Amino acid sequence: MSTSSNVRFEDWEAEQMRDPEFRAAAEELEPAYQVARLRIMRGLTQEQLAALVGTKQPSIARLESGKVEPKLSFLRRVVEALGARLEVRIVPLEGRKTG
Repeated sequence: MSTSSNVRFEDWEAEQMRDPEFRAAAEELEPAYQVARLRIMRGLTQEQLAALVGTKQPSIARLESGKVEPKLSFLRRVVEALGARLEVRIVPLEGRKTG
């Protein structure tokens, strides 16, 4: 697929997800990937999102890089600015005993 700016994000993403390495990396960075994906889908730049959140663009870039673990309060503000809801779930591992 072309790297032209006329390519829809959804089409680019679908093509990339066929690559097992890309899929694994996306899953590892899931929260960061979801924020970047939603921002792009909303047609916002990092700077525009930062303004909505009340922070600076480098904070959004660090979040989207997946190299930092943001505070839940910051992540919640970002997600809400994107018109979404943050959900945190605890899921027990199967076959694992506690205590």
